[in-house]
Amino acid sequence: MADTVKKPVKFLKEVSTEMKRVTWPNRKELTKYTIVVSFTVIFIAIFFAIADFGISSLIRLITG
Repeated sequence: MADTVKKPVKFLKEVSTEMKRVTWPNRKELTKYTIVVSFTVIFIAIFFAIADFGISSLIRLITG
């Protein structure tokens, strides 16, 4: 019984230790990464919207 309690406690201690080792981005880096991700998501959304429209139009043309 005591072993099942020790495992989660040990895990949480290890997580805490690892979190101290993490290098967090500064404000400038975070802004840059956010902009890159936002533009990537917008680009992919537009790409798939155009592809969907094209495929739908092609299917409508074929099926009449």
